[in-house]
Amino acid sequence: MPSRKPTRQTINFGIALAGLREDAGLSRLELAKRIPVTRSYIGQVETGTTRCTREFAIELDKALGSGTEMEDAWDDILKSSRYPPWFADYPLAEGTASLLRAFETMFVYGLFQTPAYVRALLQDETAIEARLRRQELLQRDNPPMLSIVLLENVLWTCMGSPEIMREQCEHLLTVSEWSNVTLQIAPTGYYRGLEGPFNLATQPSGDELLHMPAARGGLTTDDREDILHMVGAFSALQARALSVDDSREFLRKAVVQWTT
Repeated sequence: MPSRKPTRQTINFGIALAGLREDAGLSRLELAKRIPVTRSYIGQVETGTTRCTREFAIELDKALGSGTEMEDAWDDILKSSRYPPWFADYPLAEGTASLLRAFETMFVYGLFQTPAYVRALLQDETAIEARLRRQELLQRDNPPMLSIVLLENVLWTCMGSPEIMREQCEHLLTVSEWSNVTLQIAPTGYYRGLEGPFNLATQPSGDELLHMPAARGGLTTDDREDILHMVGAFSALQARALSVDDSREFLRKAVVQWTT
């Protein structure tokens, strides 16, 4: 991964945030819990080593009770600035990874979505083309290893039509037989350490990049503390999920269910 080099804009925004946080008498951890994000992410924003979204700046104002100060700071300082050159582009990391791990709670894992499912999920043609283009990495000569867990309600959430869902479940069943894929279904429930979906890309060099989607744009980070936490939580999730064989049987039942 490229080294992190804060820009003048991200540093100034971080200084503004640190000042408001200290005025409110909050530690980074206390502020992080109010949003919620990780303490390390607050640290990255304050030191200028990440460029947060405008939606996140609004969340900061809510957590700090600072009116629109951080929102205004984002508009004044970061709006016209480009992402720092080191800013992690998860799809790029995904495309060069040797190992991909993911937990999905709402939708089928992006690389496993059928074209019909993608079109039912996404409205923008550019986004649809980008999603389908990302899937091409599965067809390369040396595709990555994939370890994917889907929460069972993913299979019961109708996207488009029952016909689309039947085709999607059939495709998942096919994918589950690929030698480079470990696909498991997790019963609906609480899994400690996992507050939502995530994607983790591991490079041949061992470098890793973590992406956690969220309504306000999500978080992309290479922070070791965050990654180690997620790896441990994912291992516990896999232990509680259905086995690979039982997951295939679950998918067969889903195909029948959507057929009838």
